[in-house]
Amino acid sequence: MSGSGDSRLLKILHIDPEKNWGGGEAQVLGLLTYLAGRGHRNELLTAPDGALFNRCRNLDVRLRSFSMRNDLDLRGVPALRRLIRVESYDIVHFHTKRAHALSLWLTRAGNRPKFVVTRRMDYPERRGWYTNFLYNQRVDGVVAISQAIGDLLEQAGVEARKIRRIPSGIEPQRFEACSSRRAESKDATVIGCLAGLDERKGHHFLLKAAVLLKAEGLDLRYRIAGDGPLRANLEQEVVRLGLSKEVRFLGFVADTAEFLRSVDLLVMPSLFEGLGVAVLEAMAARKAVVATRVGGLIESVIDGVTGILVAPKDARALAGAITKLVREPALADEMGDRGRERVLEHFTLRRMAMQNESYYYELLSGGT
Repeated sequence: MSGSGDSRLLKILHIDPEKNWGGGEAQVLGLLTYLAGRGHRNELLTAPDGALFNRCRNLDVRLRSFSMRNDLDLRGVPALRRLIRVESYDIVHFHTKRAHALSLWLTRAGNRPKFVVTRRMDYPERRGWYTNFLYNQRVDGVVAISQAIGDLLEQAGVEARKIRRIPSGIEPQRFEACSSRRAESKDATVIGCLAGLDERKGHHFLLKAAVLLKAEGLDLRYRIAGDGPLRANLEQEVVRLGLSKEVRFLGFVADTAEFLRSVDLLVMPSLFEGLGVAVLEAMAARKAVVATRVGGLIESVIDGVTGILVAPKDARALAGAITKLVREPALADEMGDRGRERVLEHFTLRRMAMQNESYYYELLSGGT
């Protein structure tokens, strides 16, 4: 059943109070699917009107309604305490930063259940009593989805023995039919960007790069998938920069495989990035990637092999990398092929789920 040699089935409570669908929720769904298939008893606390709740309806998972308005919303703590006391879970897994704080207020009998938190974002953690108490004393294990996140936690004072690096994963078979060759039968190369429209994703720098590329005479089109608070601002910027012909905003895209089939390259100009699931999907689709050298992108993309990494906030560097791949399509194709190989070896949902399962057993056996 696991790397620890333990074979008993586990009873696991998963807590993810988010409503919107994102990379984190996709990971939770993948983990639940795997664990349910292994015979473990899973219960999920999540927002009843959220995407994760609806997508888990067909799984062998007990769903319970649970919402948090913000990190300080402790209304659900009394009921959660009773639930943990009555149900005798082996593991309680807090899947979001918002849920982490709940562990401060929960009690347990003896050494059960074990508390596990997953950290997905690469924002610096503040060193102090809160971080020390939460991560070093209240929880038993911290899953970091990239080494970059693990390093930030250590810099904030989290003990290295408490941190386990388990990268996010995807289902590569969904992207098997995508081709690394030209996505559209026309002259213009199509550049894709798949990310929420907020400041940390760096879309402004992609638009500045687009201006530079247009001035060079490159005939490019940009398809920006995703939604968020910056959409109106970015749309106005496109008009101001004279890019209305070149740039199209698609909004939220449910079928990322279909989106990736329609583009030639993927650009991820992030300022912060935990690992970059969209980049993994592009690599699985055999698309060469241009990404910034931040967070977990340094781990998912091998510079010069599966894509090109550039400094963040550097529009000229972004433009240079895009130019290279547009003008050297054989290189882009080779990077796309190497990218898919890398995903198959290191970044599948099954691999992620198996590592989480193994970590559960290790914590229950007293390992750190």
